[in-house]
Amino acid sequence: MKKFLSLMSGGLAAGAVLMGVMFSQGAVAGVANTKHNLGSTGPGANKFSGTAEVCVFCHTPHGSDTSAAVPLWNRTLATPGSYTTYDSLGTSSLDGATAPVGSVSIACLSCHDGTQAMNVVLNAPGSGAAGDASWAAGTWTGSGQLNAVGLITNLGADLRNDHPIGIQYAGGGITAPTKAGASTGSGKDPDFVAPVNDVAGGTRVWWVDTAGGTVNSREKTDMLLYTRNDVGATYQPFVECASCHDPHVENVGNANPTFLRISNAGSAVCLACHVK
Repeated sequence: MKKFLSLMSGGLAAGAVLMGVMFSQGAVAGVANTKHNLGSTGPGANKFSGTAEVCVFCHTPHGSDTSAAVPLWNRTLATPGSYTTYDSLGTSSLDGATAPVGSVSIACLSCHDGTQAMNVVLNAPGSGAAGDASWAAGTWTGSGQLNAVGLITNLGADLRNDHPIGIQYAGGGITAPTKAGASTGSGKDPDFVAPVNDVAGGTRVWWVDTAGGTVNSREKTDMLLYTRNDVGATYQPFVECASCHDPHVENVGNANPTFLRISNAGSAVCLACHVK
């Protein structure tokens, strides 16, 4: 997205549009066959008759929430303090500092905390009144539009029974003075696999390599860590919802109904980060 906008501002509109089309087609091809396609063509039990669009339930080309850490977000974000987080349990095994609910996680929760119906978006699809009327007249098939379909889909606002999010990876201690600054430290907790880092688009990024991928190359099948500076003044890697889940890919090896980045056979997702 940053590269796309950069090309546009540089006057290379034709090349940028082509890149945008290629990106969009790839993303739609991935999510269209998953339960995250809530449009009328979706393969899941829950679908909305008001549109055949795939992306609109999360993204919009216009009128997005610019405070969101994800591109062109089309839903209202809750107040970070409205969630009860894992660190409130006071467990001694949690040795990393916790930031307020934010980053990509608060975007995930705008669907998965059960407070908004799935068709509550900032900008409905369509051009003018005709398009909006189709959306307004749409009806749901299935019961999941309010996330009332079990603990996994409806996490609620009490996150104490879920894996920590907004938590420093490996107990903290891995930092960079600026977004592009060289990282320091390897994590205070030795019971974590050491992360890998690099600079992409002027920002230092961290991740944990998983088996089967390319070593030292950040891929969608790695456990991704997200840069935040909510705790302290330096940029550092945090664990967020999208560290383990890829919202655009549902079935890895036909054994992944929960959008995990890799199959969890043999606890592979857990053991990618935790040394046990």
